[in-house]
Amino acid sequence: MRKEVIRKGYYNLVLNTILVVFLATLLGYSLKNSTAFFEESLLEKVHHFPIFYFFLPSIGITIIYFTRKHLFKGKQNKGIKEVYNTLENRKDELPFYKIPSHYINGFLTVVFGGSTGVEVSTVVATAAIGSAVYKKEKVANTYKTELICAGVAAGVTTLFGSPIAGLLFAIEVISRKVTKTIFLSCVISITIAQTFMYFFDNNKLFDFEVFHWKYQAIPYMVLLSILAGIIAVFFTKSVIFIKSAFGKIKNNFIRVNTGALLVGTAIFMFPALYGDSYHAIPELLHTDYQTISIGFLLSLVLIVFLKPLAASLTLGAGGDGGVFAPSIVTGAILGIFVALFCNHYFKTELIVLNFALIGAAAMLSAAIHAPLTALFLTCNIVDNGFALFLPLLVGVFIAKLMASFLCKHTVYSYEKGYKKLSIHLK
Repeated sequence: MRKEVIRKGYYNLVLNTILVVFLATLLGYSLKNSTAFFEESLLEKVHHFPIFYFFLPSIGITIIYFTRKHLFKGKQNKGIKEVYNTLENRKDELPFYKIPSHYINGFLTVVFGGSTGVEVSTVVATAAIGSAVYKKEKVANTYKTELICAGVAAGVTTLFGSPIAGLLFAIEVISRKVTKTIFLSCVISITIAQTFMYFFDNNKLFDFEVFHWKYQAIPYMVLLSILAGIIAVFFTKSVIFIKSAFGKIKNNFIRVNTGALLVGTAIFMFPALYGDSYHAIPELLHTDYQTISIGFLLSLVLIVFLKPLAASLTLGAGGDGGVFAPSIVTGAILGIFVALFCNHYFKTELIVLNFALIGAAAMLSAAIHAPLTALFLTCNIVDNGFALFLPLLVGVFIAKLMASFLCKHTVYSYEKGYKKLSIHLK
């Protein structure tokens, strides 16, 4: 009798996981591609009229404000905190409105230049799909985490074309534990999602190919990883501080437009900050490195510090998003800077693409406290990325350890800081 109950439970889990994955994959695919299309289209048009950089974030975040107020009856999005709450409390559910809310608001934020990405919006929306199916189908209480993780794993796989990163993110960041049923639901999830992506969207995030790396570059890779850990802590603290400061502004008009206009000003000075900023990486990697100037190197340093601040201001003003895209972009630009600086002043022959990828992985690892997710995700965003597996492996753990060390010597421990960051992300 007990075996029959268990068998039936597994059968229900598999069927409902398939349903969750199907819906989550469609959501992630449509949000990813629609956002990219409209962001690129608007960015191309505004490029000829730079003055609009000042105002586009205000337009987007103002629309979000009225959408939340009228369409979603004033209900706020609280980001990954909502996912944690529903996993920790059996009676706490992710309401269905979280799906369209994060989808619409994530889209509007990035398309109108808000300096973040749709990754966290996708994660919460796909988690809400898992929660909604769990609630509707009345699957056993023990399978609530499984269906939420299945949705998240499918969402991350769809965004980055990396099934292992989807699996690891669901385990490292969302469930923070591994059981047979969680592993089963996630494996089913990433298999279906990756199969879908293979046939419908098999492109890498960046159209570059890794060929090799040099052992002589290891000391510089270590230096880059340490710097990435430091910048990640700066990013974390910026989000916490700015979200807290903006939360004290009672006037909605002032809160929304102060943050949005500051973001717009930053974008006017550095268009690379527009939206998720993925468009900036190919532009920088295609730069003629024979004509590098001090001014160009200084501009890279400014972007490294401004991207986290612009992302924090976007979130503080009411935008929807998180640290995924800003971390990847900031780390990549930091890596480009380190490689170019060393090549220019110390006559090294560092491979700029390799350092961009190591910086992206290291920064993401330290920012989301998930080194394995960052490792496999980065290996999949370019062709032949696994050729950098060893330096990326070293980089993600050095950056994480550096961030942990710094946070232990500040007001918050790393775990508390990351938990508070999750609470403030939208």
